[in-house]
Amino acid sequence: MNEDDSKETGGEFQRDTDYVSDRITAGGRTPEHGPADVRLWPVEPGRYRLVAARACPWASRAIVVRELLGLQDVISLGLCGPTHDVRSWTFDLDPGGVDPVLGIERLQQAYFARFPAYDKGITVPAMVDVPTGQVVTNDFPWITHDLFHEWREHHRPDAPDLWPTDLREEMEEVMERVYTEVNNGVYRCGFASSQEAYDAAYDRLWVALDWLEERLGTRRFLMGEAVTEADVRLFTTLVRFDAVYHGHFKCNRQKLTELPSLWRYAREVFQLAGFGDTVDFDQIKQHYYLVHSGINPTGIVPRGPDLSGWTEPVAVPGGG
Repeated sequence: MNEDDSKETGGEFQRDTDYVSDRITAGGRTPEHGPADVRLWPVEPGRYRLVAARACPWASRAIVVRELLGLQDVISLGLCGPTHDVRSWTFDLDPGGVDPVLGIERLQQAYFARFPAYDKGITVPAMVDVPTGQVVTNDFPWITHDLFHEWREHHRPDAPDLWPTDLREEMEEVMERVYTEVNNGVYRCGFASSQEAYDAAYDRLWVALDWLEERLGTRRFLMGEAVTEADVRLFTTLVRFDAVYHGHFKCNRQKLTELPSLWRYAREVFQLAGFGDTVDFDQIKQHYYLVHSGINPTGIVPRGPDLSGWTEPVAVPGGG
C-alpha cells in the first residue's frame, strides 16, 4: 500500500479502501463470502505473480501467508524496493530495475495495462496476471483470505489452518478490531494533522493495545494455541512498532518491548518460519522515514532501535 491512497477530514486520517476487488477462486467459482459483483479469475498454478514490498505491512501479510501455506512454487513473488514516488512502487531491487517476470519497471504499468485511465492508488500487494501483465486485484484482505480458501489444493501438506471453522466468528471480530484500532490506528496517529485528531487516535490505539496485552496474558496466540490469520494481521504492525510507529508516528506511550505479553507474543511469532524470515528492518525504516517527507523532512533514517531481542528465547504461557 502507500499513503497516497488516503484522505483527511478535520485533521483525521481516513484510508481510501476503493480497491480492484476481483477474486481468484478455485475454478473461477462464486465464493461464499465477500463482494458479489466482482470478476472471478480461476486458480492456475504459475499464472499469477504476487507483487509486494517487505517495507509495507499490508503487503507483508500476503508474503507471510504465501510462505506459511507453501505456495512459493505456484505463485511467484515480485518484490518492489522500500521507497516509491507519487506515481508508483518500483522494482529497484531487480537488475536494471525491471521485474524479471513481468518485464516492467513500475507496478503502475500493470494497473495501466488493465485500466489505462486508472486514477486511484497504485498499491501493494497486488496479484498480477502474468500472461497479460494486467493487475487482477489489490484488495489485500481478500488476497490472503483466498490464498487460504481457494488455493487449498496447492498448500503444503502440513500447512497451518489459518481460518479454523470453529473460531471464525470470534476471529472475524478480533481481526476487525485489530484492523480498525491497531493496523490502521497507528496511521491515524501518524497522519493526524490536528492536535485533537491525534489525541483521539492515540487514545483509541492504546485502548486496543491494552486489550491485546490483557488477552495475550492468558493465551499463546490471538485465538489460542495455534497461529491463525489474525496473528498474521497483528504481527505486521507489531514488528514495525518500535522501529517506526513509536517515534515516527508518535505512538509513544510505551515501546513494544515494555509490554510484557505483547512483546513475548511478538517474539514468538517472529521466530516461527514464515514470519521473521520475511522481515527486513532496513527496508521498513527506509520506507517510512524517506517516503513520509511531510513527517520527516530531513530524510534521516534512525540507526536504532536495538533489534537483538527479537531472536532471544521465549517463554510461552503455561511453560509450553
